Amino acid sequence: MKYTVITGASSGIGYEAALAFAARGKNLVIAARRQEKLEELKAEIARRYPEVDVVIRTTDLSEREHVYAFYESLRELELETLVNNAGFGNFASVAEQNLEKIEKMLRLNIEALTILSSLFVRDYAHVEGTQLINVSSGGGYTIVGNAITYCATKFYVSAFTEGLAHELASQGAKMKAKVLAPAATETEFAKRAFDVNEFDYHVTVPKFHTAKEMAEFLLALYDSDKVVGIVDGYTYEFQLRDPIYPFAMRTTQK
Repeated sequence: MKYTVITGASSGIGYEAALAFAARGKNLVIAARRQEKLEELKAEIARRYPEVDVVIRTTDLSEREHVYAFYESLRELELETLVNNAGFGNFASVAEQNLEKIEKMLRLNIEALTILSSLFVRDYAHVEGTQLINVSSGGGYTIVGNAITYCATKFYVSAFTEGLAHELASQGAKMKAKVLAPAATETEFAKRAFDVNEFDYHVTVPKFHTAKEMAEFLLALYDSDKVVGIVDGYTYEFQLRDPIYPFAMRTTQK
């Protein structure tokens, strides 16, 4: 039995992605902080797709020791796909941002994603059919005002994943590394980014996708031979593209 691992699966894109993979008969490991939300998702998958096995891992990946423990807990399973979806945003000027929140964001958006990606590549790079999909943002290709630090974390995710895709290809590895870059998506993201209890996308955001639509885009990226799946910030059209960042191979000088 092979498993697809999805972090940040308790809501939003991660939740819908789990349902989308389950619809294809993929066994799942769903991970997030909120046990009750994961139990609800597992029950929904069992109702719709009873043949799919679902493993729950409750963990806070913004804590470094939890990241390693989480990956170790997967050793008994054969993994096929890792979707690093866990992350959150922040809207505030650099001078006014809450540094305790920023530290947690840096650990989750950058550190946890890097550790999990590295361990997965180390173990599965040469296994046929494996994929690593890291969720970035349109803010990982365009700097958005009052979200500079958040965008910087997503620039890292995009550059890291695109670079890894080049590296794997140059090594003849079987694994594919891909990056998903959503634009505004109707999830819990805005509430945490703005530190508010309620946020109405229909009133506040002129254009956005639903989490289910983004999950469909993620599956389109999964099925494709492209490295980047990105939503155009103006048209909101989803595009499958080759790597966007410039890449230079290091040459050895004698």
